[in-house]
Amino acid sequence: MKKLFPFSFNLILKSFLTILFTLILLSSCDMPKKPAVGLEDEIFVIADSTEYLELEPVLLQVFNKKIITPQPEALFELTRKSINSLSKLQNKKNIIIIAPFNSGSRVSNYIKSLLDSNVTQLVKSDSNYVFIKKDLWAGEQLVMILTSPTIQQLKHNILEGRDDLIYYFQNISNQRLKRNLYSDRFENFKLEGELLRDYGWVIYVQVDFHLAKNDPENNFVWLRRAPGSDIERWVFIHWIDNASPEYLNPDSIAAVRNRITKKYLRSSDDKANVEISDEFKMTKEVNFIGRYALMTQGLWRMSDKTMGGPFVNYTFFDEKTNRIYMLDGSVYAPKYYKKKLIQQVDVLLQSFLFKDDLSESRIDELLDAAE
Repeated sequence: MKKLFPFSFNLILKSFLTILFTLILLSSCDMPKKPAVGLEDEIFVIADSTEYLELEPVLLQVFNKKIITPQPEALFELTRKSINSLSKLQNKKNIIIIAPFNSGSRVSNYIKSLLDSNVTQLVKSDSNYVFIKKDLWAGEQLVMILTSPTIQQLKHNILEGRDDLIYYFQNISNQRLKRNLYSDRFENFKLEGELLRDYGWVIYVQVDFHLAKNDPENNFVWLRRAPGSDIERWVFIHWIDNASPEYLNPDSIAAVRNRITKKYLRSSDDKANVEISDEFKMTKEVNFIGRYALMTQGLWRMSDKTMGGPFVNYTFFDEKTNRIYMLDGSVYAPKYYKKKLIQQVDVLLQSFLFKDDLSESRIDELLDAAE
């Protein structure tokens, strides 16, 4: 590749960037940072235009993957920018800086300036290709550096590590969303306290959710928001006493969910019920609030095919109580895209905690609110 600048200028540029990056790192430890801004699902990609043409199909395959809600929606939207734009993008939430390590492009040289000699050896030996910088220029920001010895190795590594790469951005997005959702101002302390008192667990409940069904004899709680509106969300918690971890398989989870929704989640005329649509359903192993769980995502529908939407389900075995817990959230919003709505429900599910997980002061606060 033809160099854009004389060799001496490249040395000056590299030295300047190295000093600048070091100063930023040193100052970042002491200076409070403003929160990152921008859309949750937009990733700015700093890449050389020629290199991006070859890398773009792989990046799109990983980050632009379509999910069905039931409309096809992209997980993330990618926007390529020149390295000249980096200073203007340092307040954005999601950034990828990508280049082959030895290509000679300005982005490649910039990446080299960021990595010390030990890390450089890992890259040269193809032992590592992804480096994460959190809160580098702004609060709750994720900067991902992707590099490998050659462009072919880089493409291969990205495809091999696709799940991890997506997880980094999804996880920090959930953390940002959690900060915005979990607010004392909009928290239903009374209902949370009642759940803690009666069942020994709690989940964050926004004030506009109400207790739609509460069946202690059959271990079922249904929380519902804005029934009959254009945007409806609901969460249910179900548990099975004296259970076995053998329940933790996709077929059993689907069977239990369908049995529960057939009994409780029915149409107003009682002629139809919620059920799982077999299309686009997937189950995978996850770490849910520090516990091994199976996460199931897919589409629900009414048995008469009149309506439907996305759902997310976490099912895990709790050794202390010898129970299987199923936490499930759904969205109905026919006029809207639903990716962000189901993410909000997902984040609410992840607020689930047992009494043993809470501080004494938090327990007292909630139990007092329940009186």
